[in-house]
Amino acid sequence: MNKVSECTLIRNDLLILFEKFSQLGQFSVPTLFALFFAFCVVLFFTFFFWGWGLINNFKGLQQIKQRIISWWIILGLYILVLGIHPLITLFGFGLISFLAFREFLSQVKIINSEVGMRRVHFWAYIAIPIQYFLVWYGEFLLFILFIPVGLLFLLPFRAIISGLYEKSIVTFSILYWGLMLTVFSVSHIPALLFLPSIPGHEAGHQGTIFFLIFITQMNDVFQFLAGKTFGKHSLSPMISPNKTIEGCFGGLLGSLGMAYILAFLVPLTTLQCLFLGLFISVLGIFGDLTISSLKRDMKIKDMSNFIPGHGGVLDRLDSLTFASLGFFYFLYYLVYV
Repeated sequence: MNKVSECTLIRNDLLILFEKFSQLGQFSVPTLFALFFAFCVVLFFTFFFWGWGLINNFKGLQQIKQRIISWWIILGLYILVLGIHPLITLFGFGLISFLAFREFLSQVKIINSEVGMRRVHFWAYIAIPIQYFLVWYGEFLLFILFIPVGLLFLLPFRAIISGLYEKSIVTFSILYWGLMLTVFSVSHIPALLFLPSIPGHEAGHQGTIFFLIFITQMNDVFQFLAGKTFGKHSLSPMISPNKTIEGCFGGLLGSLGMAYILAFLVPLTTLQCLFLGLFISVLGIFGDLTISSLKRDMKIKDMSNFIPGHGGVLDRLDSLTFASLGFFYFLYYLVYV
């Protein structure tokens, strides 16, 4: 039996296996293929750096190993959150938004009980379940306007009826910006599940979400590896000295490659997928630098130590904050408008 026949048999066996698994959960066969591909990529990096560590225990190896462990955790959480039921997906991303928003407020020292606006803070937290309820409810206009427009009025209104005014400018700005960054942007990821079905799109919306998350994460990986290997020129010395121009080019090229490989997951042409991969990479870099500028202003390295090797939840979401918005509206415009 030649190698081509063996590969065909393996592919057919995997297809039969994935068809059986697709009947048990929410994932389609194309999405299961993509998950298998992601599993192989993480497995490759696991053995590669484990073997490299046996030969040369170089500086930064421990950080890479921590990141690899976190990749396994993230892959497992993705399968758990998106593979059971859309309501579990909503709850999972809602919890992520809550943790990220809480991290953000805990690091902004001006937000505390002495400001006298704890009730305003409570209204900000209540906005999280309301935003995700609107995702589930399917009211697209309310979903995209509730936080940008509604909270712009509701937060000051709650302070005004209580006669609170001390440090109101700082408080409103921080709460509003925090909700936009950690709730509004992140809620666009599960919102993809509730868009109308697309005829002929076999991967389904779970595949679309996987395309976004995997390319965003691999963009960070390729940036990290290219920066460690070739990085010499800092992209933004004042904000993120360790982020290099060479690393960003590595991320862009890696994202283009992943977008080409995973083009079957989104209902777009190959050329549109390549542009989308490039678009996600650029927005990911911009989101990363935005969170880095906030941490630089707060004089902290990480938002927390919630995820080993990655810092806090918001540290892990940094690339997705802008990429999720750009991806959602780019896809929505091309497919539904």
